[in-house]
Amino acid sequence: MILPPLGLMYGFGMDVRNRLYDRGVLPSYPLGARTVSIGNLTAGGTGKTPVVALASRILADAGETVCILTRGYGRRNPKKRVLVSDGKSLLADAATGGDEPVELARKLIGKAVVIADADRVTAAKWAREEFGITAFVLDDAFQHRRARRDLDIVCIDATDPFGGGIIPAGRARERMSGLGRADAVIITRADLVDDISELTSKITAFASAAEIFTARNEISQVLPLEEYLSIGDGTSAASEPGPVLDSLGGSRRLTAFCALGNPENFFSLLARRYSDRPEAFERSAVKGFPDHHLYTQQDIDRLEQQVHSSGIDCLLTTAKDAVKLLGLRFGLPVYVV
Repeated sequence: MILPPLGLMYGFGMDVRNRLYDRGVLPSYPLGARTVSIGNLTAGGTGKTPVVALASRILADAGETVCILTRGYGRRNPKKRVLVSDGKSLLADAATGGDEPVELARKLIGKAVVIADADRVTAAKWAREEFGITAFVLDDAFQHRRARRDLDIVCIDATDPFGGGIIPAGRARERMSGLGRADAVIITRADLVDDISELTSKITAFASAAEIFTARNEISQVLPLEEYLSIGDGTSAASEPGPVLDSLGGSRRLTAFCALGNPENFFSLLARRYSDRPEAFERSAVKGFPDHHLYTQQDIDRLEQQVHSSGIDCLLTTAKDAVKLLGLRFGLPVYVV
């Protein structure tokens, strides 16, 4: 197998890079305002995006003018700076700005400016000049050490904490020793494992000074796709959380699709919600697409053909997926969880 040796080489390269930053050989630059980084040790699927949204809300509610700086994975031109939201309106679609930046922008209308740019240092300077930013939240930036931060928060998924090896042998971006840079660690999906004591001990061994928190996933709101897509377009704002999936009850049969780094967690969340009525949620018909996948009409037509034979009459998806469905036609009702 060639992948484990490649993983060792990648890990060694990251170790060297981190030492160069630690010693100041590679410079890091202050962004001119208090900066919080939300990141992880592994690639994709740790539940990081809701934490970015939460941190941004906390700062905005405290009176800060907040800007989220994100690379915007999966967008058509990753080298271009895109103003996804000016804090008042959504200004880009998922293909242009990236699915997660657009998802964050819709959640945070009135709370945060959102900018997709691989160069977060120059993007921060522009954002301060244009919007008077007083606080930055860096999305997925634990390894982006060129941008200096005041607080490093790392999310670790309890169901797959260390990615099974270093890229490309697994999903880890660096060795566990990198946790020593963390100020706080959030163990996400802690409710999906029987015991986190061993994981907590491992984290403490590498990040003895870090605060450790736990988080669980819950469904807070379900919206029709059309209603969700109207948020941020100037005609609608996010509504208060409503009845959780119960409004879809009765004799309806549901299944789900998504394009996430860890789709199994979304499907399992829905299966647990319908554990008292397992016949309502067709687990065998769920469909996972590659992370950041940009949907086409052919994808949707094929998906509906597949579920039609199972008697499905309703589809569920995530907010990250919903932002990539604008303009696509569905024969079945679609709801955003």
